[in-house]
Amino acid sequence: MTDAQETAADSSLRTTGGAPPDDVETAPIPLLEPREGIPPVIADEDALAETIAAFAAGTGPLAVDAERASGYRYGQRAYLVQLRREGAGTALIDPVACPDLSGLGEAVSGVEWVLHAATQDLPCLREIGMVPTRLFDTELAGRLAGFPRVGLGAMVENVLGFVLEKGHSAVDWSTRPLPEPWLRYAALDVELLVDLRDALEKELDRQGKLEWARQEFAAIAAAPPAEPRKDPWRRTSGMHKVRRRRQLGVVRELWQTRDRIAQRRDVSPGKVLSDAAIVEAALSLPADAQALAALNGFGHRMGRRQLEQWQAAVDRAKALPDSALPQPGQPVTGPPPPRAWADKDPEAAARLSAARSAVSAVAERLNMPQENLITPDTVRRVCWEPPKNADAESVGAALAGYGARPWQVEQVTPALVGALTAKTP
Repeated sequence: MTDAQETAADSSLRTTGGAPPDDVETAPIPLLEPREGIPPVIADEDALAETIAAFAAGTGPLAVDAERASGYRYGQRAYLVQLRREGAGTALIDPVACPDLSGLGEAVSGVEWVLHAATQDLPCLREIGMVPTRLFDTELAGRLAGFPRVGLGAMVENVLGFVLEKGHSAVDWSTRPLPEPWLRYAALDVELLVDLRDALEKELDRQGKLEWARQEFAAIAAAPPAEPRKDPWRRTSGMHKVRRRRQLGVVRELWQTRDRIAQRRDVSPGKVLSDAAIVEAALSLPADAQALAALNGFGHRMGRRQLEQWQAAVDRAKALPDSALPQPGQPVTGPPPPRAWADKDPEAAARLSAARSAVSAVAERLNMPQENLITPDTVRRVCWEPPKNADAESVGAALAGYGARPWQVEQVTPALVGALTAKTP
């Protein structure tokens, strides 16, 4: 980081983005420029081998980012990978042309990777063979440090004093060739990521939270891949309107048909058929394709063949025996929804109310979001089935059993012990 950048970082960290006094003139914040220009996209094995050697020989942390084509393509695969490391510069890699980056992953496996919102990029990086053993998440660091805005652009501006270009985050990154303005945007995403990491490390250390952040980063790096969702069709937007089992069967059949088509065509499911259209058909149970065409989401620019395809899915659901229809709701693991606690267990509801207030007070004192202090689900579980002896040792063990990190156990346990042992009216 340059002296000017350090000055901007220190000043911003002291003021946390506060507006200057009216009588103080401030210089315009400079637009960030790539230090070495826009590098060529690496799209063949020879260029990839050179890149692997360069980054293996580099020094310090590795800045990593990935661009997906959410909303355009099926799934969450990476369509561009951006890297930057001292001594190696910036690299833009096309994972469509170079789908196996395991050699690169191995070459930098012992290096600390710096990502912004790591949990968003790690799944698609894992698919192409890139898995970090150590990481630093600048977004999570910003949350723990109490920054009100933790997007990459806001963090770079508030902490380092530069403005990142905007406008290409939601483009179709599966486009080939990628336009130069998009590549410029992608390269800038890793330009100051290590500088941001260094400044945030200093701030976390100043606040006494650096060890907390390290525990969080280690937990992210060690986390296994997420299990596939059970009954993903139940996440269809607008499902709360669907009550009857036959209607649920229509949602399931239409969702599964849409998913097969989207996967085959490699397009986002929403571009095949909207969630709103699925729910509309489930509520109406159309008798034929003509009736289906009259529903929102089906009539506009939809050919006869497509209408018959969707009507066939509706008809399959209508023909199912009752025993094959889905049950309303999902099997509940853990506590019931909090809104039901007052009726099911008033004492538990009182414990939860007290615990929420206590946790909120701790989060406010520590200047961080409650969900980063402790997950709401963990609080609910401890309040629904509290330890027999609600002392510090038992409550701490319960929190650890639900995955809370040691720093979270230390900070939250006293508040929860107080809430669990308080006498209810």
